Amino acid sequence: MAKEELIQFEGLVTEILPDARYRVQLDAGHEIVAYTAGKMKKNRIKTLAGDRVTIEMSPYDLEKGRLIFRHKDERPGTGAPSRGAPPRGQFRRR
Repeated sequence: MAKEELIQFEGLVTEILPDARYRVQLDAGHEIVAYTAGKMKKNRIKTLAGDRVTIEMSPYDLEKGRLIFRHKDERPGTGAPSRGAPPRGQFRRR
């Protein structure tokens, strides 16, 4: 017998809970609790409140899910400092 097919939804992380769990508002309007998938933990992908995510859920329990993908922001860069030369005056020359 084949493994039951999982359902995928997209949503928005609304709250970060203890033990790597998140409260996610699905696009359909439902609110669920999701945990981080193993590959996301392994690759150290951080998820913050306000991130768009993809959730995988079992058809048997539609209140819990697994967070499997964090979508990249469409916003422009936040002006992070570049890794070039250090600012003047930081080091003394001899």
